[in-house]
Amino acid sequence: MSTTGKAAKTDHRKLGGALYGAKAVPEPVEVPAFDFLAVDGAGDPQRSPEFGPAVAALYAASYALKFAVRADTGTDYAVMPLEGLWSSGDPEFDALSLDSYGPGARAGWEWTLLIRQPVPYTDAQLSAALAKAAAKAGAEAAGRLRRKSFAEGSCVQVLHKGPYETEPRTVKLLHDYLHTEGLREAGRHHEIYLSDPTRTAPERRRTILRQPVS
Repeated sequence: MSTTGKAAKTDHRKLGGALYGAKAVPEPVEVPAFDFLAVDGAGDPQRSPEFGPAVAALYAASYALKFAVRADTGTDYAVMPLEGLWSSGDPEFDALSLDSYGPGARAGWEWTLLIRQPVPYTDAQLSAALAKAAAKAGAEAAGRLRRKSFAEGSCVQVLHKGPYETEPRTVKLLHDYLHTEGLREAGRHHEIYLSDPTRTAPERRRTILRQPVS
């Protein structure tokens, strides 16, 4: 049922507590099940011809879905930040080495980009949102979008401040914490981009680095 009037906007990032408010020192966090729109790809994010269109399609679909939900139900919410699950098919990859982030070193990276969808939506609303994403970001990129729901469970996370290329220094903090606490990695490296890289200088960027553990 459509509603009229301006709805109050809910920012689910602010309601997420520690899930979107990591500290500069590693800390444990329990992550429940969330629903996402996702897209898979591979290669250096700065060189892959798939990466930019994938990001554009994710945002286009997420905003279109938000507007569809608001028009149909009156529920308004802020679009959630971009996230990424990362791994490498290169057996020589060293997540603690700054060289692993240098030119030509990321060709073996595998990524899943995500934007969390914080409110329920219908199949019809999603179909319409994907059609709008195809018109804006291209049919090929939009056609690769999919729903993905998962619960990471027990994780350790830390806030990284600065350029993405200096992340290994912060990743080492995570690894040292895991070693001290007797924990093991139990899933893909997860990043949540709290800063818009198109509007934020590299030295001012804030990124949550999260690692599922057992």
